[in-house]
Amino acid sequence: MAWDLQNEEEVKEFSDKLGNDYRFGCFNEKKPEECHRLGDFMESVKKDFKKAANLYRSTCDDYKFSHSCHKYATYSLIGKGSPPDYPKAFEYFKKGCGLDDAGSCFFAGLMCIYDNENTKIKQDYLQGIGFLNQSCDKGSGNSCHYLSGMYFMGVPDVLEKNLTSAYDYSNKACDLGNIYACANLSRMYTKGDGVEKNLELANKYNKKVKGMQSEPKCQFKPIEIEREA
Repeated sequence: MAWDLQNEEEVKEFSDKLGNDYRFGCFNEKKPEECHRLGDFMESVKKDFKKAANLYRSTCDDYKFSHSCHKYATYSLIGKGSPPDYPKAFEYFKKGCGLDDAGSCFFAGLMCIYDNENTKIKQDYLQGIGFLNQSCDKGSGNSCHYLSGMYFMGVPDVLEKNLTSAYDYSNKACDLGNIYACANLSRMYTKGDGVEKNLELANKYNKKVKGMQSEPKCQFKPIEIEREA
């Protein structure tokens, strides 16, 4: 028999059952993925951000679960569940990065690069570039694209302008689905920046950009949730 999610009582029953299942998986079976799901449940269903934050933090610390490290870092960055704590956010982004979370490497890199006195994070371009490279290597198109921009413009006293490197990072970012990187490749082939001028390839990447623009962002399909007899 399927749950009737239009029925308030059945919605509550389903919600309670889901929460209990996650609690059992987390606290009894010691499964980190269930602890993370319990954190998501506290966040999205119960709207208890403090409990969600505590679950993400403990799951990161106790089980080295990278998704939880990233989530707790994000909470600390934006002040969800507690006031913003930028050093703690940076600490947990670094933890997530060390556990192969590409997004954590990306944000750790940005926190090193941006000079914002409110964050109390020392600006360190070389460390930031290191984090961004790790993120790019782990499959983050955003990080590859960001690095491409840094090489395209150069950073005074830190990074020399290098159009060949800018092209290489744009190419990788485009392969990873970053539409802006694909647009940059079209421009670079048009102008001959960092690569031999090639209008045929410029047109190819321009068409790719147009194709990406026309792709639906997401598609929803109805889901039937079966309840236990």
